[in-house]
Amino acid sequence: MTRKPNLSILRVPFDLGAGRKGVRLGPDAILRAGLERKLRQLGFSFELPEPVPAPLLSAASTQPAALKHLNEVVEVNESLALQIKAVLDRGRFPLVLGGDHSIAIGTLTGLRQHYRSLGVIWFDAHSDLNTPDTSPSGNIHGMSLAAALGKGHDRLTRIGGVLPKIQPQHTVIIGARQLDPGEKELIHAEGITCFTMHEVDRMGIARVMEEALRLASAGTDGVHVSFDIDSVDPLEAPGTGTPVKGGLSYREAHLALELLHESGVMVSAEMVEVNPALERDNKTARLAVELILSLLGQRIL
Repeated sequence: MTRKPNLSILRVPFDLGAGRKGVRLGPDAILRAGLERKLRQLGFSFELPEPVPAPLLSAASTQPAALKHLNEVVEVNESLALQIKAVLDRGRFPLVLGGDHSIAIGTLTGLRQHYRSLGVIWFDAHSDLNTPDTSPSGNIHGMSLAAALGKGHDRLTRIGGVLPKIQPQHTVIIGARQLDPGEKELIHAEGITCFTMHEVDRMGIARVMEEALRLASAGTDGVHVSFDIDSVDPLEAPGTGTPVKGGLSYREAHLALELLHESGVMVSAEMVEVNPALERDNKTARLAVELILSLLGQRIL
């Protein structure tokens, strides 16, 4: 992305993929934190269509216990995938505001319906590589990357009729520091590159990003950036449902996204898991706005 694209800001007020409710309020919190005004100041044009409809809660007894709210997750992701593809077909850049991280399945589905091959850089304190067989919670936001890779329940993996959405060799996780045993096994078995906070600390974020960009962009049509705000240390981003101490610092997060912009390979982005119900001052939403601006090219000088 070397010039200012025409943005389509897609709001997905959905939290049934998560264990703690309130993240459905994330998109509006990010807008209240000044995203539109600051995008205009940067010279962006954008459209803000109506939010993706959040499905009503159906009877839990009709759904698998290891896949909480499966019907609703599938429904919202099918709807989001259609909107993503429509935005891309009009030559626009989709900026998705969640919502919990289960919505990434729909984002990646719509992208894959448009692009032949896609790289993904996934910022997260977790890897979201659980399946119904390995998940300790049954919350689908912890299964979204696995589903995009074609692993897990077929109603998730087959959303949009595209299976898989992405390939492991083009998938890079950054900032992980809380991984379940089944996720570790899948990372090793599939050859997924995962830069945990150990690697970030040892290598430095600039070197991590250099390697991540090389892997995600090699032989692909572009790179999608999926940014879970819990990748950032909870001292900076307290308003999120599954915080884990020891995350990316304020400047590490900004530099990572600044380098992504400079690479020119990004074709879409999403910001997820901002939960204003878990704090009083909208601090995390304000941080999300700042990070989005860095991702889209705001510079210090």
